Amino acid sequence: MPELPEVETVRRGLAPVMEGVEIARAEVNRPDLRWPFPERMARRLTGQRIVQLRRRSKYILADLDGGETLLIHLGMSGRMTVSGDPLGRFVHDHPPKARHDHVVLHMANGARVTFNDARRFGVMDLMSTEHAADHRLLRALGPEPLGNDFHEAHLVAAFQGRNTPAKAALLDQGIVAGLGNIYVCEALYRGRVSPRRKAGRIAPARVAALVPIIRQVLADAIAAGGSSLRDFRQADGELGYFQHRFDVYGREGAPCRTPGCGAIVRRIVQSGRSSFYCAQCQR
Repeated sequence: MPELPEVETVRRGLAPVMEGVEIARAEVNRPDLRWPFPERMARRLTGQRIVQLRRRSKYILADLDGGETLLIHLGMSGRMTVSGDPLGRFVHDHPPKARHDHVVLHMANGARVTFNDARRFGVMDLMSTEHAADHRLLRALGPEPLGNDFHEAHLVAAFQGRNTPAKAALLDQGIVAGLGNIYVCEALYRGRVSPRRKAGRIAPARVAALVPIIRQVLADAIAAGGSSLRDFRQADGELGYFQHRFDVYGREGAPCRTPGCGAIVRRIVQSGRSSFYCAQCQR
């Protein structure tokens, strides 16, 4: 499932052809994805100008001039790709309609934005922009890891007294929004913290040090266009390449990258998810 860097990469790719542009026609080709689409979605989108394209956690939010916001979640295999871009950044010719092109936004500038989702775990919904923060998928989210509300004092307080492993604490979307399995593994490696260590037993200074590390891991991944492990594509259809820079994720049995370490990367299962780490470097 795409994590924050992948979603932010897609948002940045879509923004130049969507922000400030009217949706000339919205085409909805099925009644649902993971859940049913909102009533009259195609009609409610058609003729609306996209005021702003933003991200909250792993969701893309398109604020419309009519007072509604389109919420988009890519799910397991969802892609949002652009064709016919007047700015010349993407494919100029519109490709033939594909089997899993479930929602197509025909923009007034000639661009076409297509949501393709083979597994149909994606989500689209419409909500009041004024009350978007109260949407059932957004209201319980913690601070953005790249925002000002995510700071050392917040994370230290969130970890204090918690009996869950550090890995689980960082995956808790109420503590910090948008982190997923890949980037938590990478951040814990850089912070030299074992994913198995109880969050409440980590010294406050070590917890505080994770904040800039998390920010840097995410920034590095965004700069690399995200990670393409299975289905993820950027808005121009290209793969991300941060997966080539993983220190531990997916590297079970490979040597630790820390100079002089000599240990191998291990994999354990925590709450049904694989955790990758170096038992010698991460304590």
